[in-house]
Amino acid sequence: LKNVSTSLDEAAQIDGATKLQIYTKIILPIMFPILTFVAITQFMAPWFDYILPSFLISSTEKKTLAVGLYEMINTQTNTNFTMFAAGSVLIAVPVAILYLFLQKYLISGLSAGANKE
Repeated sequence: LKNVSTSLDEAAQIDGATKLQIYTKIILPIMFPILTFVAITQFMAPWFDYILPSFLISSTEKKTLAVGLYEMINTQTNTNFTMFAAGSVLIAVPVAILYLFLQKYLISGLSAGANKE
């Protein structure tokens, strides 16, 4: 928000826009790409998290996919690779679908801070 020009706010105030209108019509559209990037990364972080859930969750029915897959493949008596592959697809498909729908916002959010004026 520091890089947003104050002249936009001032011009909107001169035109008679309220603070809420300035925020919803000017500031949020400028911030939308980076907000989308933050939302995607915040969604994916717990989805792939392994270390914290492996220490905190002890019951098998509450384990995350990452912990369950690791324990499934790590056991010495049972190496069911087809179940592991199915679990890997369960992890990858929602992220791939999310990326397909939000790709343009993700790319613009990543490059938004790289522009030099």
